[in-house]
Amino acid sequence: MEPKVSIIMGSTSDLDVMSKSAKLLDEFEVPFELNALSAHRTPEDVEIFAKGAKERGIKVIIAGAGMAAHLPGVIAAMTPLPVIGVPINASLSGFDSILSILQMPPGIPVATVAVNGALNAAILAIQIMAVSDGLLMQKLLDYKENLKKKIVKANIELSEVKYSYKTN
Repeated sequence: MEPKVSIIMGSTSDLDVMSKSAKLLDEFEVPFELNALSAHRTPEDVEIFAKGAKERGIKVIIAGAGMAAHLPGVIAAMTPLPVIGVPINASLSGFDSILSILQMPPGIPVATVAVNGALNAAILAIQIMAVSDGLLMQKLLDYKENLKKKIVKANIELSEVKYSYKTN
């Protein structure tokens, strides 16, 4: 089994957040790899990874990083593959991370999800790949239908909650 998605994090301290991407990809049966690489501490390894990802069959890269959060942008600068940045709340409520990932120069895009939004990063990676994969598209449609069903169920449950001045 060869990975289609690469989940990269700046350090293993980001695993709690990034595991949400891994769990959803696992649920969708999308092969992925999970590695820690640092734009600042292992720049040579980041370069080798980014320049070789396409040739290894990777389709999308999800890169999580906190604080200065240069990892997604550095990877995006060295690969033609789509890169999804996950800002990690390591300091300043993640605002420093989101700006580091979001503010990329022209020609080097990084799709950016919410702070600690690794689940949405996995969904976006799946959406990108589902454009050319009918089975994956069906799984995605089923997933989104289940999200809808959860809200319908929640509203049924809320209709049973009683308050003196509640009108529905």
